[in-house]
Amino acid sequence: MDEVLAYLKKNKTYFLATVDAAGNPQVRPFGTIAKFEGRLYIQTGKVKPVSDQMLAHPRVAICAMGDDGSWLRIEADAVVDDRVEARQAVLDEHPELAGMYAADDGNCEVFALENATATFSSFTAEPHTVTF
Repeated sequence: MDEVLAYLKKNKTYFLATVDAAGNPQVRPFGTIAKFEGRLYIQTGKVKPVSDQMLAHPRVAICAMGDDGSWLRIEADAVVDDRVEARQAVLDEHPELAGMYAADDGNCEVFALENATATFSSFTAEPHTVTF
């Protein structure tokens, strides 16, 4: 998990894929990643469609690409954690969000990534997979 966290922190933008109510895939750029109590977390706003999508269909995919031509693909369950401590921990890792979110604003929402399979790939090496 720490290898995944380091990769996503180094390559700051990743793409999160969800499924909407009609069963259509939805992909958008994300940048929040934090480790709290031994789990990786992502953050969004409750008012965004992505929140509804993860609540209805928690299986998500993440893809990030490094400057070195490597890439990381993750399949995981996005599990909402409604504790203010979890929200604050993620926001502490991303101070750039202070103008948009607060841990107790009623909009900030964090999801732990569980049952995850992460595969590191490149054109020059064999894939490497970790689970957490």
